[in-house]
Amino acid sequence: MKYKKWTLEQKLEILSVSEEIRIVEVRRKYSLSTGTFYSWKNKFELKGAAGLKVTYATNSKELKESQEENRVLRKLLSDREIELEVQRELLKKKFGTSDPRKI
Repeated sequence: MKYKKWTLEQKLEILSVSEEIRIVEVRRKYSLSTGTFYSWKNKFELKGAAGLKVTYATNSKELKESQEENRVLRKLLSDREIELEVQRELLKKKFGTSDPRKI
């Protein structure tokens, strides 16, 4: 199930409408759970509109780019480590040791 992300204006509108009509009707109209509604109501009573601001983090474009770059670099590093391991095995078979200093 995909969760709806409510804006501050939408939350304030829902809370103001709930003062005019019954809470059950408001919840049905906006397809809002009881827990979510009362959570918003408590936050609004404690901190006002500042308590209802969106707090979930959104990934910025730069963060996504750096994560993609990290993924590519890790792939390259793992490929290089595999190549080095193969070279060590070949040295071991050819010279009896995998340490190139002892050759």
